[in-house]
Amino acid sequence: MEELLEILQEMHPEVDFELCDTLIDDNILDSFDIVGLISEIRSTFDVKIPAEMIVPENFNSAEAIYSLIESL
Repeated sequence: MEELLEILQEMHPEVDFELCDTLIDDNILDSFDIVGLISEIRSTFDVKIPAEMIVPENFNSAEAIYSLIESL
């Protein structure tokens, strides 16, 4: 989880990713952020996220993103 939080903090240092659970709903992460994040997840965690799993509920919080990584 710490590695994921570091990646997210590099993208948006002004956001408290440990508490925020509306990253998509509040437009904190946009489509360009998601593309970059998926690339970082692939290189850091050696996990490929299938297109059908790229849905808002999987990216609305750091916890949701990390759960997605663990499930893959």
